Amino acid sequence: MLYESTRGNYRGVTSAEAIKLGIAPDGGLFVPCDRVTIDGQKLQDMIKLDYRERAFLILKEFLDDYSEGEIRDCLKLAYNTENFASPVIAPVHRLRDGLYILELWHGPTCAFKDMALQILPHLLTRAASKTGEKSAIVILVATSGDTGKAALEGFKNVPGARIIVFYPEQGVSEIQKLQMLTQEGNNVAVVAVRGNFDDAQSGV
Repeated sequence: MLYESTRGNYRGVTSAEAIKLGIAPDGGLFVPCDRVTIDGQKLQDMIKLDYRERAFLILKEFLDDYSEGEIRDCLKLAYNTENFASPVIAPVHRLRDGLYILELWHGPTCAFKDMALQILPHLLTRAASKTGEKSAIVILVATSGDTGKAALEGFKNVPGARIIVFYPEQGVSEIQKLQMLTQEGNNVAVVAVRGNFDDAQSGV
């Protein structure tokens, strides 16, 4: 599976290279060059599986330069009862006939962004190894709220990566500020910026 930029000027990179780069050099987002189809029968078969098994079957279609063992390891590190309050990870509840709700707030920061930011650090550090990257990985994040805490929580104590989050000093709620300032982890840092979110983002 190869990936290309949505802006059309950069193509033919592996999933590991796309994950390592994050944004394509032309400023676009990476998308698969070929369509991935999961048929109705396969979807039906997934119903009886747990969250990690369903995620594995889907991710292996997109990450074919990762071994099955690597994908399973990343999923195990991301989606477990230490990180998520529900063993189901993302429960679906029936409200009434024909109306269901997917709960995405059981992660460590109660934000839906935990769903992606719990697995990304593990995929990223493996991507760096796969692509022969020798430089240190330092993630810089500008946040106006939930993203900062979710990113800090995802990257905390992940070997081979560090993260620094910048937030506008007066531009986040008191709860969000305290969540970030009390973050645990030996590879995390938080910086308040005198200015607004645009100033923090421009600095990053």
